[in-house]
Amino acid sequence: MSASATMEASQEAGDIDLLCINTMRTLAMDAVQKANSGHPGTPMALAPVAYSLWQNHLNFDPADANWPNRDRFVLSVGHASMLLYSLIHLTGVRAVNEHEDRNAPALTIEDLKKFRQLDSKTPGHPEYRLTSGVETTTGPLGQGCGNSVGLAMAQRFLANRYNKPGYDLFTHHVWVLAGDGDMMEGVSSEAASTAGHLKLGNLTWIYDSNHITIEGGTDLAFDEDVAARFAAYGWDVQHVDDANDLAAMDRALEHARSVTDRPSFIRVTSVIGYGAPKKAGTNKAHGEPLGEEEIRGAKRAYGWPEDSSFLVPDGVYEHFSAGIGKRGSTRRAAWMKLVDGYKRDYPELAAELEHMNQHTLPEGWDRDIPSFPADAKGLASRESSQKVLNAVAANIPWMIGGAADLAPSTKSNLTFAGAASFEADNYGGRNLHFGIREHAMGSICNGLALSALRSYGSGFLIFSDYMKPPIRLSAIMELPVVYIFTHDSIGVGEDGPTHQPIEQLISLRSVPGMRVIRPADANEVAEAWRHIVTLKEHPACLILSRQPLPTLDRETYAPAAGLKHGAYVLADPPQGGEPEVILMATGSEVGLAVSAYETLTKEGIRARVVSFPSWEIFEDQPAEYRHSVLPPHITARVSVEQGSIMGWDRYVGLTGATIGMHSFGASAPMAALQKKFGFTPDAVAEAARKQAGHG
Repeated sequence: MSASATMEASQEAGDIDLLCINTMRTLAMDAVQKANSGHPGTPMALAPVAYSLWQNHLNFDPADANWPNRDRFVLSVGHASMLLYSLIHLTGVRAVNEHEDRNAPALTIEDLKKFRQLDSKTPGHPEYRLTSGVETTTGPLGQGCGNSVGLAMAQRFLANRYNKPGYDLFTHHVWVLAGDGDMMEGVSSEAASTAGHLKLGNLTWIYDSNHITIEGGTDLAFDEDVAARFAAYGWDVQHVDDANDLAAMDRALEHARSVTDRPSFIRVTSVIGYGAPKKAGTNKAHGEPLGEEEIRGAKRAYGWPEDSSFLVPDGVYEHFSAGIGKRGSTRRAAWMKLVDGYKRDYPELAAELEHMNQHTLPEGWDRDIPSFPADAKGLASRESSQKVLNAVAANIPWMIGGAADLAPSTKSNLTFAGAASFEADNYGGRNLHFGIREHAMGSICNGLALSALRSYGSGFLIFSDYMKPPIRLSAIMELPVVYIFTHDSIGVGEDGPTHQPIEQLISLRSVPGMRVIRPADANEVAEAWRHIVTLKEHPACLILSRQPLPTLDRETYAPAAGLKHGAYVLADPPQGGEPEVILMATGSEVGLAVSAYETLTKEGIRARVVSFPSWEIFEDQPAEYRHSVLPPHITARVSVEQGSIMGWDRYVGLTGATIGMHSFGASAPMAALQKKFGFTPDAVAEAARKQAGHG
């Protein structure tokens, strides 16, 4: 029988649902086989689940994948990317990203055939900004789960602030497909606990329990009652015993949307590689192509033409269009009419939404940023940061964030009138309490940013290691999340080496696209926030001290506005002439460099001090500017930073001196540690003398 005849027979039998499901399955098998790489088994298993969700329940308009009130679909099992790509193609999602051909199909059949190939729109794991219809970058297991909690929190916040009588602008639901691997990763547990505490009734996780991982059966390492765990978290829990039971799946999804006082968890039992004659239900269906013979056998089991490839039978596109397409179009049109009235009745709030969605800032957002007078005692940069953060956030109503149970120490609380705490009984609060969950905090902040909120999270710099995966994903997705890290050096003192960051600065600087800023005093903190808030596609790490930092006299030293260049000349030889030696420092060590500079000046040694708050911003400057700060012919240089010396060689050169940490720290008062590890004005001055040939 020909391919068309086989498909006609299937449609005559009235099984258009199964026809669509098997189209999804076979597209996944064919794409993985053609790429000779990928994960076919989960798309084959979950095709009925994803089909039921998209076709019958998801409020999403393929004609506008950026519709603000669309339901969010998160494929946390990102290795099953072909499941999502097939849906994007079959439902006719149109391109909306800036780099795409607007309103063209987001994915064509040719795009599916380029699965996992260079420069394709169908990479191995879904990538936000690359492919329209992809809500977040997933692949590192558990991250999508964490993002989804941020997305759900954002909906609650937006609804609380912007929904008005007769104008329910934000009502969307967040749906997640997760697997055994997601359930094993700790970040999903942190995120699930948070969601349960916040009673996020707009969130549903669908757990694909197929009992298979790469190594074999999950019973090798995982045998807990996952559903019972989620019930203990305060989630509504359901079971669907067969992923192929569309009626049961529809009932479960309908019930999940109806539960509004807590998040929902649906455990679905599936067979990985469903239909494959030899590999179904085994780890051989997980992360490698099935092989031509196995694919033929699976297609035979589906009643599919065995020799077909990337086949989309007649009627499939039309069926999706009549389902999700018609539903989404109707609901978006009604929403757009609602917005027209909202603009008339609530123009100020509508203007806020316009700024938020266009990633622009309201006029006067920085009008209250303070300037700080010279003060020898100064402020800890965490304290000056709190003053600036409050001045900024008060003028940006969609700025929201918090700490991993450390707000009293990181000074990240918003204290102005109306800030309050974000809780289950107050979704309008702007202070988030993440609990001692750094990993989930980062993932949730990414979810908030994916909803156009300006999110920030804070903790001790040493614990940035606990949240490196979401920090990295912020950069990959080009999300302007702000990470506030305090307790930035051995200045932590008696807490000892477990709490003293050494390698964390260079670790964060190594992340492409990240902006790491370590300001030297209160006025540099103000300028750091002025820069950070304007970022649209770069996350930032603001590195702050626990101990007081002297506020420099800007009548004597250069203005802190130089921070916008990443590094700037803070002081030059007062007697004139070219510097004999350049002192470079960040954060608290700028004060050491200034003290050494003053000593050297008295000795007649011509020194330049360069405040160097951000390598990345400095590298963005034109070569002419960089050379004006660090003239290539002046090779006598000293860098000072209470962290790993790795990377400073690019600025001090082969013959320069680096004063930094070559080991972990120790438990002792700060003054004793600074002396032990060489962070004193005398040590800096002595290194400078030697560099200048006066030693």
